[in-house]
Amino acid sequence: MIGRAQKVPGTKFYRKYQPRHESNLYGEIKLFCGSASQELGREICEYLSLEPGNYTRTMFSNENIFVKLEESVRGQDVYLVQSMSTPVSDNIMEMLIMIDTFKRDSAGRITVVIPYLTYARSDKKDQPRVPITARLIADLIETAGADRYITIDLHSGQIQGFFKIPGDVLTAFFLLSDYLLDRRIPNVAVSTTDLGFAKRARDYANRLNCPLAFVEKRRSDNKEKPQLLALIGDVSDRNVVLVDDEVNTGSSVVNAVEVLRKNGAKDIYLAFTHAILSGPAVERLRQLELKEIITTNTVYIPEEKRLPNMTVLSVAPLLAEVIIRAHEGRSVGALFDE
Repeated sequence: MIGRAQKVPGTKFYRKYQPRHESNLYGEIKLFCGSASQELGREICEYLSLEPGNYTRTMFSNENIFVKLEESVRGQDVYLVQSMSTPVSDNIMEMLIMIDTFKRDSAGRITVVIPYLTYARSDKKDQPRVPITARLIADLIETAGADRYITIDLHSGQIQGFFKIPGDVLTAFFLLSDYLLDRRIPNVAVSTTDLGFAKRARDYANRLNCPLAFVEKRRSDNKEKPQLLALIGDVSDRNVVLVDDEVNTGSSVVNAVEVLRKNGAKDIYLAFTHAILSGPAVERLRQLELKEIITTNTVYIPEEKRLPNMTVLSVAPLLAEVIIRAHEGRSVGALFDE
């Protein structure tokens, strides 16, 4: 259907025609929505004008997971959307079992779409006698039979090197920064919860054409609360956008907001990709009285965790456009003018 070109959220790409998903050497697109990504998967299917793949998932009394496909995927280009959110171990096992199921039904190609990849913080041996679990997760995905992977905002870029199979590592940066630009926040500055996100924070500051600040912290022990040291930069009498890749328990956000307010910040906006929101996170965010919390649906956020000041942006159009390009063998970088 021909119409006015519309910008695809989360990209720099303007689409004038309805998405195509022509058959290729891998057959037609078959898209399955894992238990952790039912809502997001359906949004992707709606964008692609596809029906979600049918399968049955059973959890036996001994906690073993059983999967049975209700349709054939023989020779097809199969995509499984499954985020590694809570319950983490169950969702990882379901993903691996489904990949194995597709493989044994002779799928033409298997791509696992992982909006949120867990264990990403365990990406190096930073103390004696510890695992590198991110590498283990990559090995498990490959061993199960995946041919490709797609994910969003890895905690650290080097995790890409743990995979031997090709993949597309995307970012929600354009989705979040476009929204912030549309908000037209006056007298704004960007800050981070720690120095580890400094490079991406610089991108936000450049996009919003505003000053940049950093909250510096140090962890003396990974079981202890982070000790905040100082604010690098000036936020006095400014509205601040606090950015990060994920919020887990919210302790880093609480400490960062405290430092920003001590240094004269006015309204504070929080923008991040992955809303893990475990334990006391929701109550902590509620008590902070933030102007707005802006996140995405890479992780399913139940209603009880959605605060009145929370805006959830969908990554479905971004993932759908990448799936189209992966299927048709076209450039993904073109979505971002790369």
